[in-house]
Amino acid sequence: MLKDKNISKFAELLRANVIDEDLQMDETLNKELAAVYEDFAVKFRVGKVVSGKVVSKDASQILVSIDYKSDGFIPNYEFSDYELKRFNTGDEIEVMLDRLEDENGYIILSYQKAKALKAWDKIAELAEQDQPVTGVVTHKVKGGLNVDIGIPAFLPGSQVDVQRVADFDQFVGQDVTCKILKVNKKRGNVILSRRRFIEEQRSEDKKKALETIQENQIIQGIVKNITSYGVFVDVGGIDGLLHITDMSWGRIGHPSELVRIGDTITVKVISFDKQHEKISLGMKQLTPNPWENIDKKYPSETKVKGKISSITDYGLFVEVEKGVEGLIHISEISWIERINNLSKHFTVGQDIEAVVVALDKDNRRMSLSIKKLSDDPWKTVAEKFKAGEKISGKITNITDFGLFVQLLEGVDGLVHISDISWTEHIAHPGDKYKKGDIVEAVILSIDVDNRKVSLGIKQLENDPWTTVAVAYPANSVIEGSVSKITSFGAFIKLESGIEGLVHISELSDKEVAKVEDILKVGQVAKFKVIKVSPEERKLGLSLRALIEPKEQPERPAVDVERERAMQEAKRAEKAARYAEAKKSAPKTKDLPQAKSSLQQALEAHAAKMKSDDDKSE
Repeated sequence: MLKDKNISKFAELLRANVIDEDLQMDETLNKELAAVYEDFAVKFRVGKVVSGKVVSKDASQILVSIDYKSDGFIPNYEFSDYELKRFNTGDEIEVMLDRLEDENGYIILSYQKAKALKAWDKIAELAEQDQPVTGVVTHKVKGGLNVDIGIPAFLPGSQVDVQRVADFDQFVGQDVTCKILKVNKKRGNVILSRRRFIEEQRSEDKKKALETIQENQIIQGIVKNITSYGVFVDVGGIDGLLHITDMSWGRIGHPSELVRIGDTITVKVISFDKQHEKISLGMKQLTPNPWENIDKKYPSETKVKGKISSITDYGLFVEVEKGVEGLIHISEISWIERINNLSKHFTVGQDIEAVVVALDKDNRRMSLSIKKLSDDPWKTVAEKFKAGEKISGKITNITDFGLFVQLLEGVDGLVHISDISWTEHIAHPGDKYKKGDIVEAVILSIDVDNRKVSLGIKQLENDPWTTVAVAYPANSVIEGSVSKITSFGAFIKLESGIEGLVHISELSDKEVAKVEDILKVGQVAKFKVIKVSPEERKLGLSLRALIEPKEQPERPAVDVERERAMQEAKRAEKAARYAEAKKSAPKTKDLPQAKSSLQQALEAHAAKMKSDDDKSE
């Protein structure tokens, strides 16, 4: 108590900077004051690290008390954002006494110097012993991260993790444990490696894991990486592969549907190769195989209920129970509708009922059907309809090759484009009919096995081509209208519906450049039948044959006589050649050259003409 009073008194004297000459102190008090002064001087020595308390803080500084005659202000820039948030009023803080007083009587304190002085000693000791150090990532710098370990230290980007890191911002504000790679106190440099620390930790954990892991063991691990074929799981310093086929008894498209990176999962060790350090893991093996007794639980033709788990172009996958999925092929959806886009009719998660049509226990495949919940309408087609029977139905679809006509609910027959008309040339059925029209037709054939019914509209009437030779005999003159014009001629439609062709060469006795110069579409004219072919379904017509031929002038008599003379000359020449072949000519060069039979005939004819002229005179 006396000591405290004396210290207080001594402190007052220090503040006054003067000692009263009249103050009388005995020898004991003098010794005590000297000891207190010595303790005071040692405790509040410039450059010493002391402990204080946070008195207050504001936007620019923190006020700290160290039990001195005055408090000290520490500017905020000496603290990181993380430290400013961490320190609150009343918290203890270690600071360095930089100066005892400034011009305003306040002591000068430094948080950074205290932290650095304390940190360098610790860092040097940790580096010497190859021990890890823990710090806070304050911010990102060029090439890596800045880590506060008491002093600023550099963590290169290549040393942040064992795998390449694309986003360094995720580490800012996080505690990290690293190994010290390099320390240079003179330059104030410290280089850290988190990668080395992780590798050493994994190496130790790996040794332990290799000694403890056994097949069929159930362990926990952390998902480290996800690929299309499976998941890599850290099971204590060593990575094991959880293949996609061992994740679920059911069907999954991608491992990310069940797990995410960083998840802690429970797995079973399927196989363990200690020599090559390979571990195969399984999740589905933690539960019984639902396909074990599937054939007894869901025999063929059993009705099942489930939810649509996924929709593809070729069918629906339905989850019948956990781990058991069946496929409803698109062809097994309906007897009636022709479904091309399943997503327009079904949604994922929808409850659905189906029938088991096939089961492959070994390959874990189940085939389901919706349409087989009801009877096949084709079973009654052969009973209700016969070939040659007339029917009436609605056009359900029109294609470029024909019309589909509904016979029963779910049963359509096809009228091929060639069976629409005996006489019309139809380019597309849609030009003559539209969807929803009611038409009559004749059943041509029924094929129940292949689910086909052939219909014909033209068969409702007799084929006019069977009587075309009687109706339009050759050389008869008929009347028709021009229905179509082509580059090679014009098609003429007759009253019976049959079309005949007038070739461009049969339009006129003169050369015709364009058919349109003679005939126009819709024009009615008379034509002569020049060819009839029921087998080829062709009727040839002619406009030129109707034109009366012009009278030819009589040839003069001389022309007739000349023609007769020419014929006689040819016969004489032939006879002469035959006679010459019989003769034996010794040397033709010694004999006078004989006149040819043609020359002789011409001379005889000339003589005869002269004789006739003399007589006429």
